[in-house]
Amino acid sequence: MTLTFDTTAYSNLLRQYIPQVIETEEEYNRALKIAEKLTFAKNRTPEEKALHKLLVTLIETYEAENYPMEASEPYEILQHLMEASGTRQADLVGIIGSSGVVSEVVNGKRSISKAQAKLLGDYFKVSSSLFI
Repeated sequence: MTLTFDTTAYSNLLRQYIPQVIETEEEYNRALKIAEKLTFAKNRTPEEKALHKLLVTLIETYEAENYPMEASEPYEILQHLMEASGTRQADLVGIIGSSGVVSEVVNGKRSISKAQAKLLGDYFKVSSSLFI
């Protein structure tokens, strides 16, 4: 069964959350809260996925303008996502490789392959480009 995009449901989500260009710290924190809730929601609907993508885009734009940072190494991004989600190295065994491979990847001793980046992106529900 293929889920179709329901414009009425999406309109209701937009009315509920009212996403807009983020201009203040308060708006930023509100958008983060909503995006985080959607990031870790199980079985997101296509409409929730679209709202999540929109919010992430707005958040990234605000952060780029207000919190410019040097690019992080892929393993540092992985470490951050693991910490934020409570993921342990053992949780990634079998997903991206053996315990030795996982340890080397997490500690930056081994680069993340494109295949592993895709798997990590799927696991953490983020773009695989973060890991490349």
